[in-house]
Order: sequence, then C-alpha cells, then structure tokens
Amino acid sequence: MASTEPWLMENGSVKVLSKEIRHGRTAHNRSSSSLRKKSDLTLVSKIRFPCLRRCLANIQEVILGTKLSVLFPAIPLAIIGQCFGFAEPWVFALSLLGLTPLAERVSFLTEQIAFYTGPTVGGLLNATCGNATELIIAIFALYERKIDVVKYSLLGSILSNLLLVLGTSLLCGGIANLRKEQKYDRKQADVNSLLLLLALLCHMLPLLFKYAAASSDITAKATLQLSRASSIVMLIGYFAYLVFQLWTHREFFEAQEDSEDDDDVTEETPVIGFWSGFAWLVGMTAIIALLSEFVVGTIEDASNSWGISVSFISIILLPIVGNAAEHAGAIIFAFKNKLDISLGVALGSATQIAVFVVPLCVIISWIMGITMDLNFNLLETGSLALAIIATAFTLQDGTSHYMKGFVLLLCYFVIGACFFVSNRPLDADPNGVKMGLQSSTGRVFRA
Repeated sequence: MASTEPWLMENGSVKVLSKEIRHGRTAHNRSSSSLRKKSDLTLVSKIRFPCLRRCLANIQEVILGTKLSVLFPAIPLAIIGQCFGFAEPWVFALSLLGLTPLAERVSFLTEQIAFYTGPTVGGLLNATCGNATELIIAIFALYERKIDVVKYSLLGSILSNLLLVLGTSLLCGGIANLRKEQKYDRKQADVNSLLLLLALLCHMLPLLFKYAAASSDITAKATLQLSRASSIVMLIGYFAYLVFQLWTHREFFEAQEDSEDDDDVTEETPVIGFWSGFAWLVGMTAIIALLSEFVVGTIEDASNSWGISVSFISIILLPIVGNAAEHAGAIIFAFKNKLDISLGVALGSATQIAVFVVPLCVIISWIMGITMDLNFNLLETGSLALAIIATAFTLQDGTSHYMKGFVLLLCYFVIGACFFVSNRPLDADPNGVKMGLQSSTGRVFRA
C-alpha cells in the first residue's frame, strides 16, 4: 500500500500522519473519507517507466479512489452535450451528476496537501475549498445577472445542511442506536449556532428595514448599503471563527477517533505528492467552474422542461446533488454513533455558507457593479429563521434521539413543498406575498 510504495512520493520523503495530527482532522475530512476506497496498486507498481508509473498511480488514486467514480463519465457527457447542442435539461442533469464526485475529490486533495503543509494550513485550505461548488455556481450566476439563483442556491445549501443532513443523521443514528444514549459535545454546536444567529440578524435587518419604510424605492439604496456593511461584519466574524477553530480552541472542532480505530490505523501516509495534489486541485476546480457554468446557463430551460420552479431546483435539487458525498458521509458516521462528526459536517457547512459565502458574494457583486443585497424576501428569510431556531432548540441539551431528526426532516419537507408550489419567475419584483402584504405590514411597522 502507500506506506510500502515510496515511488508514489514526489518529494523523496514520505511524511507519516501522526496520531496527534490525525486527531486534528476536521469533521469534513472524516466525513468524505467514508466514501473512499483503497486502490490496488499491484499492477501499476510493475510498470518499469517511473514517469508513467507515477502518472497511472495518481490517476488510480484520484479518479478511481472513490466509491462515486461511476459518476465521472457524466462530466465528458455534459461537455459533449453542450458542444453538440443536446437538449438543455440533459446538459443540466449531467452537469449536476458530474459535480457530485468532484466535490468529494476536492476534499480528498485538500487533505493530501495538508500532509505536507501541516494541519493549520490544511485547515485553512479546507475552509476555503469546502464549499467551492456553491461559491463557483454563485459567481457564474452573478456574472449572468441571475441574482435570484445566487440567493436560492445559497439558501438551499443552508437549509439542506441544517434540516436534511442533520435531520437524517439524527434519525438514522437514533434508529441504529436505540439502546444507546447518543451524546455529543455542545461546544462546537454552540459556536456554530451563535454564528448562524448573527447571519440571520444580518439577513432580517434589510428585510425589516424595507418593510418599515414608507416606500421601497426610497430605501433601496439604504438597504443595499446596510447589506454591504453587514457582509463586512459577517466576514470579520468568519475570520475570527477561523482563528478560534484553527488556533485558540482547535480541540472543539477536532474529529476524535475511537480507540479501536487507533489500534487498526497506526499511521497514515499521503498517496500522491504535493505538486501532483496541487495540480489535481487546480484541474478539479477548473472542471467544477465549467460544469457550474453549464448549470447556471441551463437551469431555466430545465425548469421549463420539467415543469418545476427555478426556486425549487435551486433550493432543493442543487444542494442535495452537489453535496451528496459529504451528506452521505455524515449519515454514515451517525450510524456509527459518531454524532460529533455528523454535527461538524452539517453545522460547519451551514455556518461557512451563511457567514462566508453569502457575504462574499455580496462583496463580489459590489466589485462587479451588480446590485445584490441580503434581502432574501419574506418567504425565504422566514424559512431560514425557522430552520436556525429549530436547529438551535434541537441541539440545546447535548443528547439526541430519532424523534429530533424526524421533526427536522418534516420541517425540510414542508419548506420543500412550499417552494415546489411557488412558481415565481426570475428577476420578478419581490414576491407576490410581499407586494400583497406591503400596505398592511407597512402600516403595522410605521405604527
């Protein structure tokens, strides 16, 4: 295996992952590793030419080293479909399927690079690339002036992590461990809940400010300025969160391994070299960008062809398919009664999107000269508020059972049904609900 194949390394020395560093792995790393499989390098090791041997070994580790490798053919099919004018819904579906293994492979590559850079730099790299798919899709949607798609997709990622992933993890973990009391460390959950409440405040103030004013036209500029200022505040909070997570209170976020795991796995070594990992990471990111462009360009045609609203596709389908690997890993660890890892995946991803990706998109749109604020409209902001509050109440006592997960899933299904029946066109003036309630709600706030 990797520890007995020194020719796999490009830098001469093989760095062993010690027990201390292994315990510093984040929940995202542990979650993604549950979908990886060991590669049999017996045939590759018999190749006489070193360059060809390293190249084939890297391909086998990166492309075939995941249980989701069966989805990789969707990538060239999506590219061929786009080049030869296939039906837009097919290009959209193939692009979504192609994004699924790429997201898992990015996590794998960041972990491989962390072997050479250390856990702190690796943690920063993982924090930056952890939600690369959502960020790249949002940037392409901003470029095409599809502000609603940006807001819908980011909102959907937060809702899916808080309600779908966390709910399924608690439900499956509770059913699989009926005779055991499931406990988790509340420290990490408390920190993430506070940041999510900060993000909720920054989302609600522009909405309330717009409702409380006499005319939306008068408050449009003020709402935009408030959103940009709130985005800067959230980014400052996120950088403080990184310092808290990676330096001062790292033990709160470490994915601890069981003693039996320590007996089985005494040491870990990288399977690819540093520069190979960096080159693969750049290539994977470029492919994600290409497929994201296909997704953004074909989402409206897919919506019209399937008879499903763009809001439902963006809020429900995009997050589920794009982060399927990470979500599956969280559920697998919940089955093993390792809720700290499941919570780290669900809450960590939701927090990163809420206080980093969303405000970063506002700042990027500001730089691009595009108007994007934090007013996600009444229905969307209300769904976000209820999801955060329900999650905070669920995690307040440090114990879990299947009923908590079941209720979170029911909340997600109700919100999904709400957006399924909602069929508001893109770039419409804020929703009909808002316009219908403008006069009465405005009078209430002014009174």
